[in-house]
Amino acid sequence: MKKTLLLSVVASTLIFAGGDIAPVEPAVVTPAPAPAPVATGWKFSGQGVLYYQTLDVDDMSFFDQASSSANAGLQLTATNDNLIGGIGFGAQINGLGTLGLEEDVVTYPMQMASELNSAYISQLYLTYGIDNTSIKIGRQELPKALSPFAFSEDWNVFKNTFNAALVVNTDIQDTVLVGAWVRDANHNHYMYYYGGAPDMNDFSKLNGNDGIWMLTAQNKSISDLTLTGSFYYANDYANILWADAQYNAGLANIALQGGAVMLDAAGATDTKAFGVQVSGKLFDMVNASIAYSHVNNGDAGIFQVGGVTTVLYTDTFADQENYYDAYDNDKFVVRADADMLGGNLAGVYAYTSLGNSWIPSHVNEFDLTYSTNITKDLNLAASYYYIHDNWSPDAHTYNGIRAVARYNF
Repeated sequence: MKKTLLLSVVASTLIFAGGDIAPVEPAVVTPAPAPAPVATGWKFSGQGVLYYQTLDVDDMSFFDQASSSANAGLQLTATNDNLIGGIGFGAQINGLGTLGLEEDVVTYPMQMASELNSAYISQLYLTYGIDNTSIKIGRQELPKALSPFAFSEDWNVFKNTFNAALVVNTDIQDTVLVGAWVRDANHNHYMYYYGGAPDMNDFSKLNGNDGIWMLTAQNKSISDLTLTGSFYYANDYANILWADAQYNAGLANIALQGGAVMLDAAGATDTKAFGVQVSGKLFDMVNASIAYSHVNNGDAGIFQVGGVTTVLYTDTFADQENYYDAYDNDKFVVRADADMLGGNLAGVYAYTSLGNSWIPSHVNEFDLTYSTNITKDLNLAASYYYIHDNWSPDAHTYNGIRAVARYNF
């Protein structure tokens, strides 16, 4: 059961070199000419997106209009780190449409902005820095690593965003302190189970007028170890404690996570969850990991207020599709990916055991994704995912195909 509530990596590379190295006379290098003074501090960027998804589920088949969704998206971003007196500024506008495909090819867009073909302001913020403290106020993205219960998802056309005040401080050596107050959020989801595409222009209040308070501390003072802890306070609603530890053990990376969602309602059952993940590189070419998570039958579940995925290491396509809620379950996930065939090929297998009598007792999932860069600015990705449950008396099978093209400029 998901609740409308709250706020919101390990990589290691070993490089070996050997052999005889002949001495080389130092070369004379002519200094490059100094760049011409920049007339303005403005930076402009953007991306164009074509997104298509189709399902084979229930009485719908692949490529049927009723089972297909699509979007054309255009994102424009403008930033200035020093607009005036050290105050920075950022703005981003997203346009969403279907290129007329809703007439006879698709039924829904993946996202919309109040209307089928329209635009919305996804980011609009001011920044300011004082010594080792930075402040960001306004509509913005929030990262999963520092805001595990309110973060910006990247699986849909565009990321969801939040109206928030964010403060980051690095005065303590090897430590990052993050404080935030989050007032509003739009909500990213998939149309099939919600009966329509999310309205990304709809920024609803979190916890009434009180909003959500968050404090996160991340420490890297111990070599190869990253410790992160977060606390959320939602007045008269809930408190959340969450911790994450990631350690680079050389041959493998080991990660642990866990915490609790504690509702204020009388008689409510706290949600408690934990997870573990081991990852590494096999044969110097395959990135592989195995993960496990457990969530008890608490009244809140594990969730994030901006979308449908979670901070759990075991998050998969099934979570994006809202196939089941992240509570009262045990989930095992095996992942592997490798650079091949001119791109990257990734596979995922997941097994979920669910404890609720009114939903399937277990779910099997297989995901396969291939992505490649046609140019340094153009990426193409195609995914197939298969989800099967044993819901008695009839098993249920859910297949999906997703194709996404992104051009950055």
